[in-house]
Amino acid sequence: MDRMRRLRHGNARRQAGVTTLGYIILAVLVGIYVFAALRLTPVYLNYMKVVGVIEGVRSEFDGQNATRAAMRNSILRRFDVESVSTIEYRDITVTQVEGGWEVAAVYDHTAPFISNISFTVHFDKSVLVRR
Repeated sequence: MDRMRRLRHGNARRQAGVTTLGYIILAVLVGIYVFAALRLTPVYLNYMKVVGVIEGVRSEFDGQNATRAAMRNSILRRFDVESVSTIEYRDITVTQVEGGWEVAAVYDHTAPFISNISFTVHFDKSVLVRR
């Protein structure tokens, strides 16, 4: 019986829980993910501004028989108001398609991460502005 008690207590000591090294490894992994999220958050916030500009152009000109020049001017104004910094208003394409105009923003944004490691995110947003 005494031997059984010693075996039980011996195993309990070896399985006491997470060690300091385990906590350090866990903290490093969580830290890497948090740092990645911090680096990518501004990229996605800027994309949301671009989406707002494109959706705003659609809501302003949908069904109004708008011209390309009027939509380009609206895009320029909205870029200034929204302070879009990643792309230029010239990078937004306004293409005539059947039934109206297609307003599209297709671009890549590269955000540095650690040393020579970077994240490249591809964005592709387009809307149809009906005549």
